[in-house]
Amino acid sequence: MKIKTLLKAATAATVLAGPALAQDVTLRIQTHYNPEQTSGKLAAEFVEDVETMSGGAIDIEMFYASSVVATVETFDAAANGILDCDMTGGAYQTGKNAGFQFVGDIMGGYDTPYQQLSWLYYGGGLEQAQELYNEFGMQLIGWWVYGQESLVSSTPIAGPDDLKDWKFRSPPGMETEIFANLGASPIVMDFTEVFTAMETGIIEGTDYSGLANDESIGLFDLAKHATYPGFHSMPSDHLACNKMVWDGLSDQNKRIIETAMEKLALRSALYFEKANNEAAARLTEAGVTLHDWSVEDRAAFRSAAQAAWDVWAEKSPEAKALVESHKAYLGQLGLISTE
Repeated sequence: MKIKTLLKAATAATVLAGPALAQDVTLRIQTHYNPEQTSGKLAAEFVEDVETMSGGAIDIEMFYASSVVATVETFDAAANGILDCDMTGGAYQTGKNAGFQFVGDIMGGYDTPYQQLSWLYYGGGLEQAQELYNEFGMQLIGWWVYGQESLVSSTPIAGPDDLKDWKFRSPPGMETEIFANLGASPIVMDFTEVFTAMETGIIEGTDYSGLANDESIGLFDLAKHATYPGFHSMPSDHLACNKMVWDGLSDQNKRIIETAMEKLALRSALYFEKANNEAAARLTEAGVTLHDWSVEDRAAFRSAAQAAWDVWAEKSPEAKALVESHKAYLGQLGLISTE
């Protein structure tokens, strides 16, 4: 009887202690995606996964479509405590340190999201990138990579020769340098200006996103050519949190968030691989020409990209270390020559 009484008392104490031991926390996170977009819906799944796996101990308040601060200001807002975490991308922070280019959009590097993610987890990338994030009071939790982007054009872009004098909308930064070195005429403009610019002939094409996203916003009403499969750009969206907030979480809650992030990465890559292939079939049927660059032409672009990497590597010690890390891993994968 005494043993039973002791067991009952111990069980009751455990039940009562359970809630007290749980770490209740609310995380305020901002993403640049709209809740209606596929990536926004995937972000919502991430929220649900974290809240469910934590048994409600972690509550996430997700702000979509950059509703608190501008997209480029999300990182600082998290570092300064206005938000807790940033779910945009490192490439928006290249003005702080050139190293962010190589955790945001390597340009001409890996062929697939899986290769790029493997650098993060198995190529020493997370540890290398973490040093950069920690310098700014942030902790990199993980990536979600939706895959290669496609170039959309009103004129054929079947290889490097077609880039000569090709006028297209480009994001700022390293991409403009790479394409300019290949003879193109990149024009930096906000994407909201693209439709008017293409209609009036100011530009002939644009760099926006993957093929399915390009189709969904109506770009092929204006253009009948695209590169596919893509090769030039594969942005990494990140989850990065205020380091003090992250360090204050229990090991259990950290592991829950990290695991949910890895699921988000896999689901993103899988979904967009399916969506892009389905879009390719529809667009081909509708008369859009998809240009799959040859191995030689892709190598020419990668060579031009590497030349730009070397220039950017000299901009900061962190950029140099990240470029060397990527080159070493790309060499291990046989994607570039390390000789």
